[in-house]
Amino acid sequence: MTAGFDSVLRGFRILPVLTVPDPATARLLAEALTAGGARGAEVTFRTPGAEHVLKTMAAHGGMTVGAGTVLTQDQAERAVAAGARFVVSPGYDEEVIAKCRELGVPVVPGIATATELMRALRAGCDTVKLFPAEPLGGVRTLKALAAPFPQARFVPTGGIDISRLAAYLADPAVLAVGGSWMASAAHLARGDYEEIRRLTAEAMERSTP
Repeated sequence: MTAGFDSVLRGFRILPVLTVPDPATARLLAEALTAGGARGAEVTFRTPGAEHVLKTMAAHGGMTVGAGTVLTQDQAERAVAAGARFVVSPGYDEEVIAKCRELGVPVVPGIATATELMRALRAGCDTVKLFPAEPLGGVRTLKALAAPFPQARFVPTGGIDISRLAAYLADPAVLAVGGSWMASAAHLARGDYEEIRRLTAEAMERSTP
């Protein structure tokens, strides 16, 4: 049986979402995130070198690494082959879900409406990604969706920063919060790994009860 996303996360509540243009930076990025206390990360399939980044970070050993922005069965297969321990999609796609089940990895489909949430739950996905969380209405929308579906757990992602983190984490329906503010494109372009470490440590500290 495939382990659930919550067991793969092992209780961590912050999920750095990484879009890494240059695979050569992956090792230093993994070290900075680990030094800041991150125990997991999502590497998006938005760049040509995403598989290389996944392989490098998965080999680092300090984190559970998954693949994000997975849109097709082929991407899911390639991500798992590169070392992804879980798969995240921005939307609900039955073929991606089926492929992840076949590969034996947890999958977190993206949802934006109650209809999509119902479809995900019917497919056996009780953990979903609320995306894009802030443009959709933030915590108010999350609470409205969670109320009629108490079995659902959410990983809100999109537009969230440190100032909004506490409000999401305070909601019992939230399993973890995804965000790119800890390691943004600007940080990576500057090679500012100390700032990545600092922001990660700040997020981890605020996520601890």
